[in-house]
Amino acid sequence: MSLLSPAFDEPGLRDYAHDWAVLDVETSGLVARRDRVLSVAVVVLGPDGEQTEEFSTLLDPGCDPGPVHVHGLTAERLRGAPVFDQVASRIAEMLRDRVLVAHNAQFDYDFLAHEFARAGTALPVARRLCTLALNRRVDPPTEDLRLGTLAAHYGVPQVRAHDALDDTRVLVGVLRASLREAARLELPLPFVSCPPRQDSRFAPRTPKTPCSYRNPGRPEPGGPLVQGMKVAITGETLTPRAELERQAVEAGLNLMASVSRHTSALVTNDASSGSGKARRALAEGVPVLDESTFVRLLGDVRPGTPHERTRSPEVTIPSPATPPAPARTPQPVLEPTPPAAVLPGPASSAPSTSPRPAHPADRDRPLCGRRVLVLGGTHPDAVAARGRIVELGGAAAINLSSSVTDVVLLEGGEQDRRMKRITALAFPTHEAAWLAAPVITPLPRQGGGPMAPRVLPRGGVIDLPQPGGSAAAVPWTVTASWAQQTSCEIDVVAFVVDEDEQVCFDEDFVFYGAPENPGGTVRLHSDGPTEQTIGVDLAALPPSACKVVVAAAIDGSPAFGDVGAIHISSGPGPSAAPLVQATLDAATTERTLLLAELYRRGPLWRLRTVGQGYDQGLDALARSYGVDVSD
Repeated sequence: MSLLSPAFDEPGLRDYAHDWAVLDVETSGLVARRDRVLSVAVVVLGPDGEQTEEFSTLLDPGCDPGPVHVHGLTAERLRGAPVFDQVASRIAEMLRDRVLVAHNAQFDYDFLAHEFARAGTALPVARRLCTLALNRRVDPPTEDLRLGTLAAHYGVPQVRAHDALDDTRVLVGVLRASLREAARLELPLPFVSCPPRQDSRFAPRTPKTPCSYRNPGRPEPGGPLVQGMKVAITGETLTPRAELERQAVEAGLNLMASVSRHTSALVTNDASSGSGKARRALAEGVPVLDESTFVRLLGDVRPGTPHERTRSPEVTIPSPATPPAPARTPQPVLEPTPPAAVLPGPASSAPSTSPRPAHPADRDRPLCGRRVLVLGGTHPDAVAARGRIVELGGAAAINLSSSVTDVVLLEGGEQDRRMKRITALAFPTHEAAWLAAPVITPLPRQGGGPMAPRVLPRGGVIDLPQPGGSAAAVPWTVTASWAQQTSCEIDVVAFVVDEDEQVCFDEDFVFYGAPENPGGTVRLHSDGPTEQTIGVDLAALPPSACKVVVAAAIDGSPAFGDVGAIHISSGPGPSAAPLVQATLDAATTERTLLLAELYRRGPLWRLRTVGQGYDQGLDALARSYGVDVSD
């Protein structure tokens, strides 16, 4: 089956024609640095979408095969299969000079990168394309974006799910159909440049054992240490540093790599050394203990207060240590609402131009279930228009997709490059006055789809569902997307913080250079130049983790006022239909922006949209959460 379609001439698909290597792996687990690849399949496609080569093999991982109930690959089936080293050169030749394609591509890419590193060579991939990210841009009217769901929607037969070769053949069909949809909408493909993830600097460090006790503050002068106190060490020590740290951890102290206003004590034999920790301790008034005093106090550390999962933190916007003025005062918190349900419907290869079913709490507002794209206007005018859309119950789109139901043209909107495609596809367009009292014309439904995600305003809050009665039983994702940029790059980051709004250790700062914290509970997924996702395993977070803060930072000179709106969506896993969405676009001169928070509220987890910006850069934001950032 060719990529070309009667609906498009070959020149119209030129930007979508590449040499592709479509790939799938089955693995013994979910952690690439620890688990192994059990089977791999690769199908090579030419720029016209025609298949030119195919290869698949089982692999002997030399370890337990893991969840056999998922992939069906028992140790007996894998015995006698080649090890990865024996097929690495064949796979490398198929991948070289081609775009790697996979569904949830970062997962497959990471596993391959680690396998190639174990084989003593590099993964020869410079770019990858994730069909999951591509379909988030296309936004077809499906219940979710799982491979099987997309296969049914695009009419691609699937024989054996979780079989690497069959999944790869299915993915070939999904890729062809997705590229035709992207071409129909003239969407840029979300290519990701691939860093050398097998490089040791990307490997997370060994997890630090989280402290089991809450921080009681600083010791009284001459008083004892208490379990949970945050202690930092700097300079030369008579006791080997590793031994001193071991004793402190075993005593129940929280050993920190940096000093902040929440540090209980700094241990040093030279308080006048001028080290960064000593200077910060002096500035913050942190007590200083010499080594002999510290060792003596370790012999009588008093009991602390354990962290409790049911603790109820205050619902407030975070206050970093030295923030500039926020962009604006947050709006009032919403009352939590039930999670959105999914409305099943028949699959269709035609994109839906109809509004998805509205959330029940939104049905008294005229734009419920509709997705409205605003074009043109000044920044304040566009912000006001998108705010009005949310007031009317609609979702404010920032990119063209098949789920857009209406387009509002502000001054100059007719000159937008997307108008040619909008006109050709007959998207309903309206003048700005339409938002004052929108007249809604029902659109014919052309396929099934999920219920529209709950639209939250800035500062809105919602309880996360508890599948099976167990809080946070599924991984959760927060995805941020924005319009394509040419003058800057945007980085999405996350901080795992305690009750003091501080990281317990530097590695709980997740960013592009360290895309996963040591415990693997928080991960960054780079899905393309206009979208990044933070995945959080809420059930596996330690009790000391009270909140996960998701933020965005600009790498370059522009501010978020130049970037425009940031769209947030959140749901249970990267392929599931999102539960909630929000559009944050009140920023002007800010270069960092707090997007959302996942936080404990009694036995529940909640999500809050934030939208608070700061003029300072990412380094200052990281320091405010207690991360030790070198100047």
